[in-house]
Amino acid sequence: MVTPEGVRPGAVLIDGERIAAIVGEDEIPAGCEVIDAGDGVVMPGVVDSHVHVNEPGRTEWEGFETATRAAAAGGITTIVDMPLNCIPVTTTLAALQQKRAAIHGLLRVDCAFWGGVIPGNAGELEPMLDAGVSGFKAFLVHSGIDEFPNAREEDLRAAMNILARRGAPLLVHAELDEEPLSGDGDGEPSRYATYLASRPPSMEQRAIRMMIALCRETGCAVHVVHLSAAEALHDLAAARREGLPITVETCPHYLTFAAEEIPDRQTQYKCAPPIREAENRERLWGGLRDGTIDLVVSDHSPCTPHLKKLEAGDFLDAWGGISSVQLALPAVWTQASARGATLQDLARWMCERPARLAGLAGRKGSLAPGHDADLVIWHPEKEFTVDPAMIHHRHKLTPYAGRSLRGVVATTILRGQVVYRAGQFVEFVGAPRGAQLASHRPHSRGKSA
Repeated sequence: MVTPEGVRPGAVLIDGERIAAIVGEDEIPAGCEVIDAGDGVVMPGVVDSHVHVNEPGRTEWEGFETATRAAAAGGITTIVDMPLNCIPVTTTLAALQQKRAAIHGLLRVDCAFWGGVIPGNAGELEPMLDAGVSGFKAFLVHSGIDEFPNAREEDLRAAMNILARRGAPLLVHAELDEEPLSGDGDGEPSRYATYLASRPPSMEQRAIRMMIALCRETGCAVHVVHLSAAEALHDLAAARREGLPITVETCPHYLTFAAEEIPDRQTQYKCAPPIREAENRERLWGGLRDGTIDLVVSDHSPCTPHLKKLEAGDFLDAWGGISSVQLALPAVWTQASARGATLQDLARWMCERPARLAGLAGRKGSLAPGHDADLVIWHPEKEFTVDPAMIHHRHKLTPYAGRSLRGVVATTILRGQVVYRAGQFVEFVGAPRGAQLASHRPHSRGKSA
Protein backbone atom coordinates (compact mmCIF):
# COMPACT_ATOMS: atom_id res chain seq x y z
CA MET A 1 0.00 0.00 0.00
CA VAL A 2 1.18 3.52 -0.83
CA THR A 3 0.18 5.52 2.24
CA PRO A 4 1.20 9.00 3.43
CA GLU A 5 3.51 7.31 5.94
CA GLY A 6 5.23 5.07 3.40
CA VAL A 7 4.92 1.94 1.30
CA ARG A 8 4.03 -1.12 3.36
CA PRO A 9 1.94 -4.30 3.32
CA GLY A 10 -1.44 -4.24 4.98
CA ALA A 11 -5.10 -3.62 4.30
CA VAL A 12 -7.43 -0.73 3.60
CA LEU A 13 -10.65 -1.15 5.59
CA ILE A 14 -13.66 0.32 3.81
CA ASP A 15 -16.95 1.22 5.48
CA GLY A 16 -19.52 2.28 2.90
CA GLU A 17 -17.89 4.88 0.66
CA ARG A 18 -15.07 5.89 3.02
CA ILE A 19 -11.78 4.51 4.27
CA ALA A 20 -12.31 3.43 7.88
CA ALA A 21 -8.74 2.48 8.74
CA ILE A 22 -5.35 1.41 7.43
CA VAL A 23 -4.27 -1.77 9.24
CA GLY A 24 -1.71 -4.53 9.20
CA GLU A 25 -2.37 -7.80 7.45
CA ASP A 26 -3.07 -9.50 10.78
CA GLU A 27 -5.63 -6.86 11.82
CA ILE A 28 -8.33 -7.53 9.21
CA PRO A 29 -11.62 -8.10 11.09
CA ALA A 30 -13.25 -11.47 10.71
CA GLY A 31 -16.10 -11.68 8.23
CA CYS A 32 -14.96 -8.87 5.95
CA GLU A 33 -15.34 -9.19 2.23
CA VAL A 34 -11.76 -9.18 0.98
CA ILE A 35 -10.35 -7.98 -2.33
CA ASP A 36 -6.91 -9.55 -2.48
CA ALA A 37 -4.43 -7.40 -4.40
CA GLY A 38 -1.89 -10.21 -4.41
CA ASP A 39 1.53 -8.79 -5.27
CA GLY A 40 0.00 -5.67 -6.78
CA VAL A 41 0.33 -2.13 -5.50
CA VAL A 42 -2.64 -0.46 -3.79
CA MET A 43 -2.50 3.28 -4.36
CA PRO A 44 -4.99 6.14 -4.01
CA GLY A 45 -7.09 6.54 -7.12
CA VAL A 46 -5.37 8.97 -9.47
CA VAL A 47 -6.76 12.52 -9.55
CA ASP A 48 -6.43 14.10 -13.00
CA SER A 49 -7.09 17.81 -12.56
CA HIS A 50 -6.64 18.72 -16.24
CA VAL A 51 -9.10 17.00 -18.59
CA HIS A 52 -10.95 18.53 -21.55
CA VAL A 53 -14.18 16.59 -21.99
CA ASN A 54 -16.00 19.03 -24.33
CA GLU A 55 -19.58 18.10 -23.41
CA PRO A 56 -22.10 19.56 -24.11
CA GLY A 57 -21.60 21.03 -27.55
CA ARG A 58 -18.54 19.27 -28.95
CA THR A 59 -19.33 15.76 -27.81
CA GLU A 60 -18.11 14.43 -31.17
CA TRP A 61 -14.64 15.35 -29.87
CA GLU A 62 -15.15 13.62 -26.51
CA GLY A 63 -17.96 13.09 -24.03
CA PHE A 64 -18.20 12.33 -20.33
CA GLU A 65 -19.23 8.71 -20.84
CA THR A 66 -16.16 7.88 -22.94
CA ALA A 67 -13.72 10.13 -21.04
CA THR A 68 -14.66 8.71 -17.65
CA ARG A 69 -14.64 5.17 -19.03
CA ALA A 70 -11.05 5.74 -20.17
CA ALA A 71 -10.20 7.31 -16.81
CA ALA A 72 -11.48 4.30 -14.88
CA ALA A 73 -9.46 1.95 -17.10
CA GLY A 74 -6.39 4.05 -16.32
CA GLY A 75 -6.78 3.95 -12.54
CA ILE A 76 -8.16 7.50 -12.35
CA THR A 77 -11.05 7.94 -9.92
CA THR A 78 -11.48 11.73 -10.15
CA ILE A 79 -11.18 14.12 -13.06
CA VAL A 80 -11.55 17.89 -13.06
CA ASP A 81 -13.13 19.15 -16.27
CA MET A 82 -11.72 22.19 -18.04
CA PRO A 83 -14.10 25.03 -19.05
CA LEU A 84 -13.49 24.55 -22.78
CA ASN A 85 -14.00 23.24 -25.48
CA CYS A 86 -17.62 22.64 -24.59
CA ILE A 87 -20.48 24.78 -25.91
CA PRO A 88 -21.28 26.92 -24.04
CA VAL A 89 -17.90 27.42 -22.42
CA THR A 90 -18.07 27.26 -18.62
CA THR A 91 -17.68 30.98 -17.96
CA THR A 92 -21.10 31.67 -16.42
CA LEU A 93 -23.22 30.08 -13.71
CA ALA A 94 -25.87 29.26 -16.33
CA ALA A 95 -23.31 27.41 -18.47
CA LEU A 96 -22.10 25.44 -15.45
CA GLN A 97 -25.67 24.44 -14.64
CA GLN A 98 -26.27 23.44 -18.24
CA LYS A 99 -23.18 21.23 -18.23
CA ARG A 100 -24.16 19.56 -14.97
CA ALA A 101 -27.63 18.80 -16.29
CA ALA A 102 -26.27 17.43 -19.59
CA ILE A 103 -23.91 14.93 -17.98
CA HIS A 104 -26.23 13.57 -15.30
CA GLY A 105 -25.95 9.78 -15.19
CA LEU A 106 -22.93 9.57 -17.53
CA LEU A 107 -19.99 9.50 -15.11
CA ARG A 108 -17.99 6.36 -14.42
CA VAL A 109 -15.63 8.25 -12.09
CA ASP A 110 -16.13 11.36 -9.97
CA CYS A 111 -15.85 14.76 -11.62
CA ALA A 112 -15.25 18.32 -10.40
CA PHE A 113 -15.23 21.43 -12.57
CA TRP A 114 -13.06 24.44 -13.35
CA GLY A 115 -14.67 27.69 -14.44
CA GLY A 116 -13.15 30.08 -16.96
CA VAL A 117 -11.94 33.67 -16.79
CA ILE A 118 -12.53 35.68 -19.97
CA PRO A 119 -12.85 39.43 -20.59
CA GLY A 120 -15.97 40.81 -18.92
CA ASN A 121 -17.08 37.86 -16.77
CA ALA A 122 -15.72 38.94 -13.36
CA GLY A 123 -19.28 39.18 -12.04
CA GLU A 124 -19.81 35.46 -12.68
CA LEU A 125 -16.88 34.24 -10.60
CA GLU A 126 -18.38 34.33 -7.11
CA PRO A 127 -21.69 32.74 -8.15
CA MET A 128 -19.72 29.91 -9.75
CA LEU A 129 -17.57 29.51 -6.64
CA ASP A 130 -20.74 29.38 -4.56
CA ALA A 131 -21.92 26.60 -6.89
CA GLY A 132 -18.77 24.60 -6.17
CA VAL A 133 -16.29 25.10 -9.01
CA SER A 134 -12.73 24.31 -7.95
CA GLY A 135 -11.23 27.51 -9.34
CA PHE A 136 -10.75 29.20 -12.69
CA LYS A 137 -8.70 28.84 -15.87
CA ALA A 138 -7.49 31.66 -18.10
CA PHE A 139 -5.60 31.75 -21.37
CA LEU A 140 -2.97 34.40 -22.05
CA VAL A 141 -2.97 33.58 -25.78
CA HIS A 142 -5.79 32.60 -28.14
CA SER A 143 -7.34 29.40 -26.81
CA GLY A 144 -8.08 27.96 -30.24
CA ILE A 145 -11.79 28.72 -30.01
CA ASP A 146 -13.27 32.20 -30.33
CA GLU A 147 -15.85 31.74 -27.56
CA PHE A 148 -13.04 31.50 -24.96
CA PRO A 149 -10.95 34.65 -25.63
CA ASN A 150 -7.68 35.20 -23.84
CA ALA A 151 -7.68 37.38 -20.73
CA ARG A 152 -5.80 40.67 -20.75
CA GLU A 153 -3.77 41.88 -17.79
CA GLU A 154 -6.64 44.05 -16.53
CA ASP A 155 -9.02 41.06 -16.75
CA LEU A 156 -6.60 38.93 -14.77
CA ARG A 157 -6.14 41.57 -12.09
CA ALA A 158 -9.90 41.98 -11.60
CA ALA A 159 -10.40 38.21 -11.36
CA MET A 160 -7.40 37.61 -9.12
CA ASN A 161 -8.55 40.12 -6.51
CA ILE A 162 -11.85 38.23 -6.27
CA LEU A 163 -10.21 34.81 -6.17
CA ALA A 164 -7.66 35.90 -3.56
CA ARG A 165 -10.50 36.92 -1.25
CA ARG A 166 -12.28 33.61 -1.88
CA GLY A 167 -9.17 31.42 -1.51
CA ALA A 168 -9.51 29.94 -5.00
CA PRO A 169 -6.69 29.46 -7.52
CA LEU A 170 -6.29 30.91 -10.99
CA LEU A 171 -4.97 28.38 -13.49
CA VAL A 172 -3.14 29.93 -16.43
CA HIS A 173 -2.17 28.75 -19.88
CA ALA A 174 1.10 30.65 -19.65
CA GLU A 175 2.15 31.72 -23.14
CA LEU A 176 2.30 35.32 -24.37
CA ASP A 177 2.29 36.11 -28.07
CA GLU A 178 5.48 37.33 -29.70
CA GLU A 179 6.93 37.44 -33.18
CA PRO A 180 7.39 33.80 -34.29
CA LEU A 181 11.00 32.81 -34.81
CA SER A 182 12.32 31.02 -37.86
CA GLY A 183 13.80 27.63 -37.11
CA ASP A 184 15.12 24.38 -38.48
CA GLY A 185 11.80 23.68 -40.18
CA ASP A 186 12.51 26.39 -42.78
CA GLY A 187 8.80 27.23 -42.73
CA GLU A 188 7.76 23.80 -44.02
CA PRO A 189 4.51 23.00 -42.12
CA SER A 190 5.00 19.22 -42.34
CA ARG A 191 8.14 19.46 -40.18
CA TYR A 192 7.77 19.49 -36.42
CA ALA A 193 10.71 21.91 -36.11
CA THR A 194 8.61 24.56 -37.88
CA TYR A 195 5.87 24.33 -35.27
CA LEU A 196 8.38 24.18 -32.40
CA ALA A 197 10.06 27.39 -33.60
CA SER A 198 6.69 29.15 -33.71
CA ARG A 199 6.21 28.78 -29.92
CA PRO A 200 9.64 29.35 -28.33
CA PRO A 201 10.35 29.01 -24.59
CA SER A 202 10.39 32.79 -24.26
CA MET A 203 6.58 32.80 -24.73
CA GLU A 204 6.23 30.80 -21.53
CA GLN A 205 8.90 32.76 -19.68
CA ARG A 206 7.28 36.12 -20.40
CA ALA A 207 3.84 34.86 -19.37
CA ILE A 208 5.09 33.28 -16.15
CA ARG A 209 6.98 36.45 -15.17
CA MET A 210 3.77 38.44 -15.65
CA MET A 211 1.81 35.98 -13.51
CA ILE A 212 4.45 36.08 -10.76
CA ALA A 213 4.10 39.87 -10.65
CA LEU A 214 0.28 39.65 -10.50
CA CYS A 215 0.49 36.96 -7.83
CA ARG A 216 2.75 39.21 -5.77
CA GLU A 217 0.38 42.16 -6.25
CA THR A 218 -2.93 40.41 -5.52
CA GLY A 219 -2.04 37.48 -3.28
CA CYS A 220 -4.08 35.20 -5.54
CA ALA A 221 -2.90 31.60 -5.76
CA VAL A 222 -1.60 30.96 -9.30
CA HIS A 223 -1.23 27.55 -10.90
CA VAL A 224 0.77 27.24 -14.11
CA VAL A 225 -0.73 24.51 -16.26
CA HIS A 226 1.22 22.19 -18.60
CA LEU A 227 4.68 23.69 -18.14
CA SER A 228 6.76 22.85 -21.19
CA ALA A 229 9.73 25.24 -21.11
CA ALA A 230 12.37 24.31 -18.54
CA GLU A 231 13.80 27.81 -18.92
CA ALA A 232 10.97 29.03 -16.66
CA LEU A 233 11.99 26.83 -13.72
CA HIS A 234 14.46 29.40 -12.36
CA ASP A 235 11.79 32.13 -12.11
CA LEU A 236 9.28 29.72 -10.59
CA ALA A 237 11.74 28.48 -7.98
CA ALA A 238 12.63 32.05 -7.04
CA ALA A 239 8.93 32.93 -6.66
CA ARG A 240 8.44 29.96 -4.37
CA ARG A 241 11.44 30.96 -2.24
CA GLU A 242 9.82 34.39 -1.94
CA GLY A 243 6.78 32.66 -0.47
CA LEU A 244 4.39 33.40 -3.32
CA PRO A 245 1.45 30.97 -3.68
CA ILE A 246 2.45 29.54 -7.06
CA THR A 247 2.14 25.90 -8.09
CA VAL A 248 3.12 24.19 -11.33
CA GLU A 249 2.13 21.13 -13.32
CA THR A 250 3.60 19.33 -16.27
CA CYS A 251 2.24 16.47 -18.38
CA PRO A 252 3.17 12.94 -19.41
CA HIS A 253 3.93 13.95 -23.00
CA TYR A 254 6.51 16.54 -21.94
CA LEU A 255 8.15 13.92 -19.71
CA THR A 256 8.10 11.18 -22.36
CA PHE A 257 8.67 12.51 -25.87
CA ALA A 258 11.41 14.66 -27.39
CA ALA A 259 11.18 17.07 -30.32
CA GLU A 260 14.12 15.46 -32.09
CA GLU A 261 12.24 12.16 -32.27
CA ILE A 262 8.93 13.44 -33.69
CA PRO A 263 8.61 12.36 -37.33
CA ASP A 264 7.49 14.69 -40.10
CA ARG A 265 3.72 14.86 -40.69
CA GLN A 266 2.83 13.05 -37.42
CA THR A 267 0.51 15.72 -36.09
CA GLN A 268 -0.81 13.54 -33.27
CA TYR A 269 2.22 14.92 -31.36
CA LYS A 270 1.06 18.53 -31.63
CA CYS A 271 0.11 20.30 -28.42
CA ALA A 272 0.50 23.77 -26.99
CA PRO A 273 2.95 24.58 -25.52
CA PRO A 274 4.93 22.19 -27.70
CA ILE A 275 6.93 19.11 -26.80
CA ARG A 276 10.52 20.34 -26.62
CA GLU A 277 13.96 18.77 -26.89
CA ALA A 278 15.33 15.82 -24.88
CA GLU A 279 17.58 18.12 -22.84
CA ASN A 280 14.52 20.19 -21.88
CA ARG A 281 12.66 17.01 -20.89
CA GLU A 282 15.43 16.03 -18.48
CA ARG A 283 15.35 19.49 -16.89
CA LEU A 284 11.60 19.08 -16.33
CA TRP A 285 12.33 15.82 -14.53
CA GLY A 286 14.82 17.74 -12.43
CA GLY A 287 12.09 20.25 -11.59
CA LEU A 288 9.85 17.42 -10.41
CA ARG A 289 12.61 15.93 -8.27
CA ASP A 290 13.46 19.22 -6.56
CA GLY A 291 9.81 20.21 -6.02
CA THR A 292 9.65 23.21 -8.35
CA ILE A 293 7.04 21.26 -10.35
CA ASP A 294 4.28 20.05 -8.04
CA LEU A 295 2.20 17.60 -10.02
CA VAL A 296 1.64 15.70 -13.26
CA VAL A 297 -1.72 15.58 -15.06
CA SER A 298 -2.77 14.42 -18.50
CA ASP A 299 -4.08 17.59 -20.20
CA HIS A 300 -6.26 15.16 -22.16
CA SER A 301 -7.26 17.39 -25.08
CA PRO A 302 -9.04 15.38 -27.78
CA CYS A 303 -10.57 16.35 -31.09
CA THR A 304 -11.97 14.56 -34.11
CA PRO A 305 -9.23 12.91 -36.19
CA HIS A 306 -9.81 15.12 -39.24
CA LEU A 307 -8.89 18.20 -37.18
CA LYS A 308 -5.41 16.71 -36.76
CA LYS A 309 -4.82 17.19 -40.53
CA LEU A 310 -2.99 13.88 -40.79
CA GLU A 311 -3.41 13.61 -44.55
CA ALA A 312 -1.76 16.98 -45.08
CA GLY A 313 0.62 16.43 -42.18
CA ASP A 314 0.35 20.14 -41.42
CA PHE A 315 1.62 20.95 -37.93
CA LEU A 316 0.65 24.61 -38.23
CA ASP A 317 -2.98 23.97 -39.20
CA ALA A 318 -3.67 20.89 -37.06
CA TRP A 319 -5.56 21.11 -33.77
CA GLY A 320 -3.19 21.02 -30.80
CA GLY A 321 -3.90 18.48 -28.10
CA ILE A 322 -2.87 15.00 -26.97
CA SER A 323 -5.33 12.32 -25.89
CA SER A 324 -3.88 10.35 -23.00
CA VAL A 325 -6.17 10.21 -19.97
CA GLN A 326 -6.20 6.39 -19.94
CA LEU A 327 -2.43 6.18 -20.29
CA ALA A 328 -1.26 8.87 -17.89
CA LEU A 329 -0.36 6.59 -14.97
CA PRO A 330 1.75 4.06 -16.93
CA ALA A 331 3.28 6.77 -19.13
CA VAL A 332 4.56 8.70 -16.12
CA TRP A 333 5.63 5.58 -14.22
CA THR A 334 7.58 4.24 -17.21
CA GLN A 335 9.74 7.35 -17.28
CA ALA A 336 9.77 7.97 -13.52
CA SER A 337 10.89 4.47 -12.57
CA ALA A 338 13.70 4.65 -15.15
CA ARG A 339 14.98 7.75 -13.32
CA GLY A 340 14.81 6.30 -9.82
CA ALA A 341 11.51 7.83 -8.67
CA THR A 342 9.44 5.93 -6.12
CA LEU A 343 5.82 4.93 -5.77
CA GLN A 344 5.48 7.59 -3.07
CA ASP A 345 6.74 10.20 -5.54
CA LEU A 346 4.14 9.02 -8.03
CA ALA A 347 1.29 9.18 -5.51
CA ARG A 348 2.34 12.67 -4.48
CA TRP A 349 2.54 13.92 -8.10
CA MET A 350 -0.62 12.25 -9.43
CA CYS A 351 -2.94 11.79 -6.43
CA GLU A 352 -2.29 13.99 -3.41
CA ARG A 353 -1.29 17.28 -5.02
CA PRO A 354 -3.89 17.37 -7.83
CA ALA A 355 -6.56 16.73 -5.17
CA ARG A 356 -5.23 19.63 -3.11
CA LEU A 357 -5.18 21.94 -6.14
CA ALA A 358 -8.81 21.13 -6.89
CA GLY A 359 -9.97 21.80 -3.34
CA LEU A 360 -10.54 18.10 -2.67
CA ALA A 361 -7.85 17.50 -0.04
CA GLY A 362 -9.22 15.55 2.89
CA ARG A 363 -11.50 13.63 0.58
CA LYS A 364 -9.44 12.53 -2.44
CA GLY A 365 -5.85 11.66 -3.22
CA SER A 366 -4.68 9.71 -0.16
CA LEU A 367 -5.08 6.35 1.55
CA ALA A 368 -6.13 7.79 4.89
CA PRO A 369 -9.06 7.28 7.25
CA GLY A 370 -12.03 9.47 6.38
CA HIS A 371 -11.07 9.83 2.71
CA ASP A 372 -13.23 8.45 -0.06
CA ALA A 373 -12.41 4.80 -0.68
CA ASP A 374 -10.90 5.50 -4.11
CA LEU A 375 -8.19 2.96 -4.90
CA VAL A 376 -6.26 1.63 -7.85
CA ILE A 377 -4.66 -1.81 -7.74
CA TRP A 378 -1.92 -2.03 -10.36
CA HIS A 379 1.26 -3.87 -11.29
CA PRO A 380 4.18 -1.46 -11.77
CA GLU A 381 6.52 -4.11 -13.15
CA LYS A 382 4.22 -5.40 -15.92
CA GLU A 383 4.67 -4.03 -19.43
CA PHE A 384 2.23 -3.64 -22.30
CA THR A 385 2.25 -2.17 -25.78
CA VAL A 386 -0.31 0.53 -26.49
CA ASP A 387 -2.80 -0.77 -29.05
CA PRO A 388 -5.42 1.76 -30.19
CA ALA A 389 -8.04 -1.01 -29.88
CA MET A 390 -7.58 -0.98 -26.09
CA ILE A 391 -8.28 2.77 -25.75
CA HIS A 392 -11.67 3.81 -24.37
CA HIS A 393 -11.74 7.54 -25.04
CA ARG A 394 -13.82 8.48 -28.07
CA HIS A 395 -11.03 8.73 -30.65
CA LYS A 396 -8.08 6.37 -30.62
CA LEU A 397 -5.45 8.64 -32.18
CA THR A 398 -2.57 9.08 -29.73
CA PRO A 399 1.22 9.46 -29.99
CA TYR A 400 1.55 6.60 -27.49
CA ALA A 401 0.29 4.04 -30.06
CA GLY A 402 2.83 1.24 -30.43
CA ARG A 403 4.82 2.38 -27.41
CA SER A 404 5.79 -0.03 -24.62
CA LEU A 405 4.74 1.20 -21.18
CA ARG A 406 5.21 -0.13 -17.63
CA GLY A 407 2.30 -0.37 -15.22
CA VAL A 408 -0.88 -2.38 -15.76
CA VAL A 409 -4.07 -1.38 -13.97
CA ALA A 410 -5.88 -4.40 -12.54
CA THR A 411 -8.74 -2.90 -10.49
CA THR A 412 -10.22 0.55 -9.97
CA ILE A 413 -12.39 1.15 -6.89
CA LEU A 414 -14.58 4.25 -6.65
CA ARG A 415 -15.98 5.14 -3.22
CA GLY A 416 -15.82 1.54 -2.08
CA GLN A 417 -17.21 -0.10 -5.23
CA VAL A 418 -15.23 -1.90 -7.92
CA VAL A 419 -15.89 -0.07 -11.22
CA TYR A 420 -13.19 -1.68 -13.38
CA ARG A 421 -11.50 -5.07 -13.07
CA ALA A 422 -9.30 -7.13 -15.38
CA GLY A 423 -10.19 -5.17 -18.50
CA GLN A 424 -13.94 -5.12 -17.83
CA PHE A 425 -16.24 -2.38 -16.55
CA VAL A 426 -18.69 -3.16 -13.78
CA GLU A 427 -22.22 -2.14 -14.74
CA PHE A 428 -24.60 -0.88 -12.07
CA VAL A 429 -28.38 -0.80 -11.98
CA GLY A 430 -29.64 2.60 -13.06
CA ALA A 431 -26.48 4.52 -13.96
CA PRO A 432 -22.71 4.50 -13.47
CA ARG A 433 -21.53 5.46 -9.97
CA GLY A 434 -19.55 8.60 -10.76
CA ALA A 435 -20.63 11.74 -8.90
CA GLN A 436 -20.40 15.46 -9.62
CA LEU A 437 -18.21 17.06 -6.96
CA ALA A 438 -18.32 20.53 -5.48
CA SER A 439 -15.33 22.24 -3.92
CA HIS A 440 -15.99 24.64 -1.05
CA ARG A 441 -12.91 26.56 0.02
CA PRO A 442 -12.66 28.70 3.15
CA HIS A 443 -12.59 32.41 2.34
CA SER A 444 -9.20 34.10 2.40
CA ARG A 445 -8.33 37.72 2.97
CA GLY A 446 -6.14 37.83 -0.12
CA LYS A 447 -2.76 39.46 -0.03
CA SER A 448 -2.97 40.47 3.62
CA ALA A 449 -3.82 36.94 4.82
